[in-house]
Amino acid sequence: MKKKFKLQDLDCANCAAKMEEAIKKLDGVNDASVNFMMQKMTIDAEDSRFDEIMKEVVTVCAKVEPDCKILM
Repeated sequence: MKKKFKLQDLDCANCAAKMEEAIKKLDGVNDASVNFMMQKMTIDAEDSRFDEIMKEVVTVCAKVEPDCKILM
């Protein structure tokens, strides 16, 4: 399943790259991209565990950029 999410308060391109790299390492994630300029994130992950994976994504993003929110 592939879904797009809007990001709020993502402050730097380096943080976006770190978030993308960390999300790609999560179990069950096929692909991920974080676009700093558009403030968007695309996640491609296993359908059966998508909600569980998104909780992990939120945790990872909070560690890299505490002010950034994923609008779901």
